[in-house]
Amino acid sequence: MTRNQCYASRFISLLLSIVVLSIYATAQSKTSKYACSAANPAQVCNAANTCGSSSQPCSVDVKRTNYGASSTPDIPGAKGNSTFCVKVGTSVVWKSDTKHQGFIVDMGPTIPFDPPNDIIGGSDKSVTVVAKVPGCYKFSAGACISGEIYGMCGNGTAQLVIVK
Repeated sequence: MTRNQCYASRFISLLLSIVVLSIYATAQSKTSKYACSAANPAQVCNAANTCGSSSQPCSVDVKRTNYGASSTPDIPGAKGNSTFCVKVGTSVVWKSDTKHQGFIVDMGPTIPFDPPNDIIGGSDKSVTVVAKVPGCYKFSAGACISGEIYGMCGNGTAQLVIVK
């Protein structure tokens, strides 16, 4: 095999690897990133992305990240700003495990929780609400480090599916 054939073979192998990985990533993102665009968002819910239960609360850690903010449910292996599900009647505890940090969660025009108040808290104040209205909700979460200068706040978006 000549040197040029060797380079061509490596290039084709690399290209195929990239194509396979991009197809896999696209398939993964369609199941979570666009849940609220699906005809039946509840179909994306399974044991691996459902947080809490009617007897156990779901904790969501809101924190400032290098590139914004993230909200991470207390699910093994969960990533920040990933789609997660809760069942109606589940208590959702919004909190920040990072010291000296405040947060706000904006559920948009329809608040699916009881009480239907704004979710504003911080490292010393968690906020507990109960999921009441089934549906898919796109929300944004913002987090700021206390006492920091301009640019130390960030925001991120995620999706929450509330199922019966």
